[in-house]
Amino acid sequence: MKGEKEKRINCPVEAALEAIGGKWKGRIIFNLQGKTLRFNELRKSIPDVTQRMLTKQLRELEADQIINRKVYPEVPPKVEYSLTEFGETLAPVFTALKIWGTEYIRKLISIRT
Repeated sequence: MKGEKEKRINCPVEAALEAIGGKWKGRIIFNLQGKTLRFNELRKSIPDVTQRMLTKQLRELEADQIINRKVYPEVPPKVEYSLTEFGETLAPVFTALKIWGTEYIRKLISIRT
């Protein structure tokens, strides 16, 4: 599998999709743009995600240095998530995806009617 991982690293599009791909990562990144949210606030903003999957996706985004996780030393623990400076560079990408997605939805609706 080493060759497969190297292939992803050598292909910029595949590397980007690997980092932000998945069912929930895009929504997490989109919801964190310009904000800091606690775990439950994030979960409420993505009602279909399970607690386990949200935790997994947050850990992957943190490992990829796209989000920050700040833990406050208090009981019960307070944890906040925000985009890193590098993660914030995704804003124009997500704006373009939102515009494209809106047009795509319109196109699908026009085909079906």
